[in-house]
Amino acid sequence: MPVETIRWVGGVGGHIEIVDQTLLPTELRYVECRALEDIRGAIRALRVRGAPAIGIAGAMGLVLGLQRSQARSFDELWRDLQGAKARLASSRPTAVNLFWALERMERTARDNRGLPLDELRERLLKEALLILEEDRQTCRAIGRHGADLLEDGQAVLTHCNAGGLATSGYGTALAALFVAKEQGKKIRAYVDETRPLLQGARLTAWELQQAGIPATLICDSMAAVVMQQQRISAVIVGADRIAANGDVANKIGTYGLSVLARHHGVPFYVAAPTSTFDLSLRDGSAIPIEERDPEEVTWWGGRRIAPEGTAVYNPAFDVTPAVNVSAIITDRGVIVRPTAAGIAAVLRRGL
Repeated sequence: MPVETIRWVGGVGGHIEIVDQTLLPTELRYVECRALEDIRGAIRALRVRGAPAIGIAGAMGLVLGLQRSQARSFDELWRDLQGAKARLASSRPTAVNLFWALERMERTARDNRGLPLDELRERLLKEALLILEEDRQTCRAIGRHGADLLEDGQAVLTHCNAGGLATSGYGTALAALFVAKEQGKKIRAYVDETRPLLQGARLTAWELQQAGIPATLICDSMAAVVMQQQRISAVIVGADRIAANGDVANKIGTYGLSVLARHHGVPFYVAAPTSTFDLSLRDGSAIPIEERDPEEVTWWGGRRIAPEGTAVYNPAFDVTPAVNVSAIITDRGVIVRPTAAGIAAVLRRGL
């Protein structure tokens, strides 16, 4: 079982504990978040990251945000909830799971407005914990569907980190590898480092090592030659938001990998829970792309690696067009050559 990325400790007056992912791979440390601004700051600073984990953090953060509320009526509590929701929603703009979870918590409050306020707070905590547990089950389902696409002896290229550290369980992209290993398949991975913050090198390589899955670390610029040399059989990545037509927003560099994979005839798979789909967006052109601090590019390990005053463009994500995606692996099934109609059909399953 992957490391427990995020957890709630105590009752409705409790707190959140998260793995500080900025310290990996050299140190595995849990840090406490006891106030809304603690968890918002953790999301902003990437101490907790990955679309599903951010959604869970947002739901739990809303519970934290209401702990200090002095509300004596539902209307007063509702105003405090809206303020907390707005603060959390402003932490990161691209991962739709955050907004999905916050809206689900808001709906839970509205649907239970007749409860005494203490009971309503308990109900909100219960919903946040349900989101966490559902994510664990979702990860396993994604893993089962993804493992069906992998054969014994194959090698898979991964990008960024879409394992247990990005979720509450097995992960999304890495879940396919974990389940394939459980099935007795001998799967190995190529892990690109994922500049500028090296989530592949720091996090994915660490997770695969913990799971006993052989992994080879490569620089981002080596992906083309790895495909040219036919060292890999598939690319599997995660997603932060998927538009209605199948366009995928994921960590910067994903689009380039999809172009390389298409050129070399390598299947390019996206693994994501159904909560990552944003059907309000017709295509990927409307997905908001977060731009981050230039120092993520000009500094590393406390040392400047570019001349002072160098202009920097630092988008955290890019958009891969659906035409480059061989299949989207979801908890409800695999969408081959995704289209708006195919996506809508799969998302209706289980409803």
